[in-house]
Amino acid sequence: MKSHTEYLWMDTSRRYEIVNITDKVEDELGKSGIKEGLCLINAMHITASVFINDNESGLHKDYLKWLEKLAPYSKDGYNHNLTGEDNGDAHLKRTVMGREVIVAVTNGKLDFGPWEQIFYGEFDGRRRKRILIKIIGE
Repeated sequence: MKSHTEYLWMDTSRRYEIVNITDKVEDELGKSGIKEGLCLINAMHITASVFINDNESGLHKDYLKWLEKLAPYSKDGYNHNLTGEDNGDAHLKRTVMGREVIVAVTNGKLDFGPWEQIFYGEFDGRRRKRILIKIIGE
């Protein structure tokens, strides 16, 4: 069994942003040489997410709008913010959207269903954060 590890660094210009990272993950899969296995993609920060869905801009706007209704930004509306932070909403948004995804690798390709792609969801941006890509297999 082989493994390949890489870290992607993200630095979004907006507080909330959804970024398609499918091509970057596919590049790492190519570098790994792994033909059959699993690929883990993990947002390594508690205010960011990795998820799989359709690459459709209207859907991305819907996600951000829906998340803002569930956990609106507020400087003093969250107990967490009493610690001096202002990102209580971002922690809740991350919990809803998820921490990581695992994609099967078949014949050297990410084995997606129709329309599936991998996205990084940023909910407390404008600073550098990383994503773990860990690929294992043969």
